[in-house]
Amino acid sequence: MVDAKQMANKALTTLSDLKPGEEAVVDSFCNEDVSLKLMEMGLVPGERISVERIAPFGDPIAVWVSGYLLSMRKESAASVIVVDRKKKEQL
Repeated sequence: MVDAKQMANKALTTLSDLKPGEEAVVDSFCNEDVSLKLMEMGLVPGERISVERIAPFGDPIAVWVSGYLLSMRKESAASVIVVDRKKKEQL
């Protein structure tokens, strides 16, 4: 599990915190139950992703991953730890 200090040092955030158009790289997962399902859908550590759009009330979100558009609940996206490419470049 990743703590807040580690997240700040590595420019880590959750997938649910990204805005449309932002890109990131999958780092790890917070929830083991959800992680297996997401990895089967292509969200594996090291995979580049891009947020395509977010529904009007914030749920679900659409993410480009492995060449296809994946729609997921915000709750599931919150369990995906990603390296935010913009934040990493600023460090």
